[in-house]
Amino acid sequence: MLKVELHSHTADDPHDRIQYSTTQLIDRAAELGYDALAVTLHDRQLDLQPFEAHARARGITLIPGIERTIRGKHVLLLNFKRGTEDVHSFEDLARLRQRDPGGLVIAPHAFFPHPACLRDLLEEHSGLFDAVEYNAMFTASLNFNRAAIRWARRHGKPVVGNGDVHRLRQLGTCFSRVDAEPTADAICAAIRAGKVEFEARPLSWFEACSLMTELLFSAFLRALEPHRGSPEYSTR
Repeated sequence: MLKVELHSHTADDPHDRIQYSTTQLIDRAAELGYDALAVTLHDRQLDLQPFEAHARARGITLIPGIERTIRGKHVLLLNFKRGTEDVHSFEDLARLRQRDPGGLVIAPHAFFPHPACLRDLLEEHSGLFDAVEYNAMFTASLNFNRAAIRWARRHGKPVVGNGDVHRLRQLGTCFSRVDAEPTADAICAAIRAGKVEFEARPLSWFEACSLMTELLFSAFLRALEPHRGSPEYSTR
């Protein structure tokens, strides 16, 4: 069983303010015994080719991915060869799936109380999703993932454990175990076939509150920055 993270962000993300690089994420995943890692930036599919040799040397299989915004909601698109950044509607998503059946569509943090979460739209478009995410942001007494478990049971879909990693310390608290060969195609096929389990440790209230405070403050600082891609914005 491969230890897999399917939802992570790095400093290459065009929307989030993240301090660690893709290389640092790979190194930390290797330290924690991961076998595969998907980098899922918001609305940008990262070119993984420059990182593949580094990851391979550390025993990590890289899975191409993106956290795409569709009708204002977040959707994880994994292992699609091209076209993910052109998906703007659920009709576009249906065409992408038909064109590239080796891809995997996951509903991230689907029932969390945030405007970017799918909630009722997941039910409306259930046929477009291969799996639902069990997200690492939960405590023993507050867990919005329970609705995802119920949805998965109703629809006969697998549940994957994801860290939704924005800080390196999030790695390892929630992840998937996949019964597959260590290739992106094999991992995604195994998940579609239900050959996946998840492991999750609830956060303490101190962990959850400190992490949320840090992420919210980071989002505030990000909002003060010039927009990436605008003429006045430059990276250093």
